[in-house]
Amino acid sequence: MNRGERLRVFTGTAHQTLAQDICAHMGVPLGAASLARFPDGEINLKLEMDVRGADVFVIQPTCPNVHEHLFELLSFADCLRRASADRITAVIPYFGYARKDRKDEGRVPINAKLVANLLVTSGYNRVLTIDLHAAQIQGFFDIPVDHLYARPVMIERVRQLATKDVMIVSPDVGGVKLARAYAKDLGCDLAIIDKRRISGEQTVIEHVIGEVKNRDVVLVDDMVSTGGSIVDAARIVKEKGARKVFIVATHAVLCGNAVDKLNKAEVEKILFADTIPIADKKISRLEIVSVAQLLARAIERIHRSESVSKLFEPGAP
Repeated sequence: MNRGERLRVFTGTAHQTLAQDICAHMGVPLGAASLARFPDGEINLKLEMDVRGADVFVIQPTCPNVHEHLFELLSFADCLRRASADRITAVIPYFGYARKDRKDEGRVPINAKLVANLLVTSGYNRVLTIDLHAAQIQGFFDIPVDHLYARPVMIERVRQLATKDVMIVSPDVGGVKLARAYAKDLGCDLAIIDKRRISGEQTVIEHVIGEVKNRDVVLVDDMVSTGGSIVDAARIVKEKGARKVFIVATHAVLCGNAVDKLNKAEVEKILFADTIPIADKKISRLEIVSVAQLLARAIERIHRSESVSKLFEPGAP
């Protein structure tokens, strides 16, 4: 195979639309594979094309069904390794279990490390992902990890929406680094909402650090899970006198009644990236921003052994 013929792209069942969009940007066909289920639900995978000596990329977020989609991802690696693929890269737009990155209390697992071990043991040689909830997860792997940011893609739309006295607001202290990056790109101020977590689903907002009155407020976060924190943050900044409020997040996990909460939120627009399939979610004022081109460019650079960090530079090809 020559270099162009060596590239193969496959996908599981998690987000086939995104995989197809990535392939369209790259001008390559999606790899042929049959992925079915036995009557008891076990995965039945078979590659329908030769991959011997190929540089293979498997596109699969581990959401909305983290266990099923993770095992599909592992099955692809084992299958490709046994079929003599040269290099196998896991393209994981959303990395599940990233919130379990440490022992925050006694007698609990570190599931993010467990997932990293499973991916390496199954046969992956490299990982490509977007907006890890905890950046230190890169260190859980003994293989290269390329960590992309959705911000360069989202920021262009944010500039069009928020136009008057813009202020970036982090819905919690943990998201300050991401919020500061948005504020730096936009050349605007930053505010922080101080909240206290009571449980996995419930938080209490204490106060806002910063003045949001008469500002266009952009609430940014890496993910929206139950929706409680981000919706409460929108309510608080509105009560504090914000002119307009926008929600911007990369991963739309949307558990439980998150959709209902978002639909009731007093916001102008909600921007989510398409790292997780959300087309069937009935969310008013929702706009989906695609990361397909960003991932396509990263895959091409990895395939050509070029620097992926170049994608973080303004105007990168």
